[in-house]
Amino acid sequence: MARVFPFRGLRYNPSKVKLAEVVTQPYDKISPEMQDRYYAASPHNLVRVILGRPQAGDGKSENVYTRAAACVQQWRAQGILTLETEPSIYSYTQTFQIPGDPSGALVERRGFIGLGQVEDYEQKVVFRHEQTLSKPKADRLNLLRATETHFGQIFMLYSDPGLEIDGALNQSGPPTTEVCDEYGVLHRLWQVSGSAVIEQVQAKMADKKLIIADGHHRYETALSYRDEIRKARGGTYGGHERVMMTFVNMDTPGLVVLPTHRVVFGLEDFSIFGMVAKLQLNFEVEDLGPLSETEGTLERLCRAGTEGTAFVAVTSHGGFLLRSRPRIQWDGGVGLSEQQRALDVVRLHKLVLESVLGLSEEDIRDQKHLKYVRDPGEAINLVPQNANVAFLMNPVRIDQVRDVAFSGEVLPQKSTDFYPKLLSGLVAYALQEAPQPAEVGGRA
Repeated sequence: MARVFPFRGLRYNPSKVKLAEVVTQPYDKISPEMQDRYYAASPHNLVRVILGRPQAGDGKSENVYTRAAACVQQWRAQGILTLETEPSIYSYTQTFQIPGDPSGALVERRGFIGLGQVEDYEQKVVFRHEQTLSKPKADRLNLLRATETHFGQIFMLYSDPGLEIDGALNQSGPPTTEVCDEYGVLHRLWQVSGSAVIEQVQAKMADKKLIIADGHHRYETALSYRDEIRKARGGTYGGHERVMMTFVNMDTPGLVVLPTHRVVFGLEDFSIFGMVAKLQLNFEVEDLGPLSETEGTLERLCRAGTEGTAFVAVTSHGGFLLRSRPRIQWDGGVGLSEQQRALDVVRLHKLVLESVLGLSEEDIRDQKHLKYVRDPGEAINLVPQNANVAFLMNPVRIDQVRDVAFSGEVLPQKSTDFYPKLLSGLVAYALQEAPQPAEVGGRA
């Protein structure tokens, strides 16, 4: 079902640049401070392409997208970016420590980078687990039109309990590319050009279904661009029919999903004791007292989560451990399946944020009165500063993501945080350089 292809990668020339100075985190993870740092790191840093700075006087003929296209053209002409001579796929590993893990143990996540066929959701090959917003898709579509190049990979999950694909791609020699990012994650690529290995991977992927882990907006941008080019040019073959993906086996231990905690702020007439009284309708509420130790609080939350839905409400009066009661009285849960209703994050959104605190679905979508935070310590520290309450979460399990996605449903936004992120700039896919059917492994 999943059609995978090699491609002639467009890559930074190591004799011209230092890779650590030009690669970036995905565009949607780049803060203004990170953008400044990337700009200062190198005149060839990829941020100038994927998240350029607006300038005074920008208009139709001169803007962030035209400047991005000019950078790509110039860097290719100067040999900063060079095209591989052979269609390839790339074995990709990331070695890292899990944030907040006191053991400091190293974890490795394995995958491979290749082209995936752009498939409509109705084909039941590619599945999503999140809703998307129109503004980010319009931005990415404008960039793709201007550059005709994919610089970031869409993070795709597939199931291979026997680890056959990982085994086929196992590399013993030195990596083609190696770089450590600003979070201490070590990224390694091995270029794989041999037709036998590529055809073996293609054959083993042919019966797989794919779940988008990260990159929903970019995938739907690729869908829109494909349809746009089909309408303009006709036919169903060309570079626009494929998009660059990193494929990761969801059955491996290196797949880490972190929780994203919620911080609520700016609510008028907020009352801690009024909130707790309302929570008791659907939750058993245990007063934890002052939260002096983040690690101990998270361990308590994790233990409670093994028995059912649980999260911690952090207030200026201390913490409260919330456990769902056996019979929940839903308000505003119309249209949600039983599978969705069983998720911690759905119960938090519907039974707490909406029903108890009065946030609307639009407030949550637009992040009005709501901030998403990865670091639990930061979430706790925001409460005495200016927040009403913070909610510490357990992570969504990968089997829950799988089951929701394959049933055609979605999770609330910011439900999953797959760690670490895939670096942008390790390799790029220039659409005009798409492999032809006669090339090795490149059959349509």
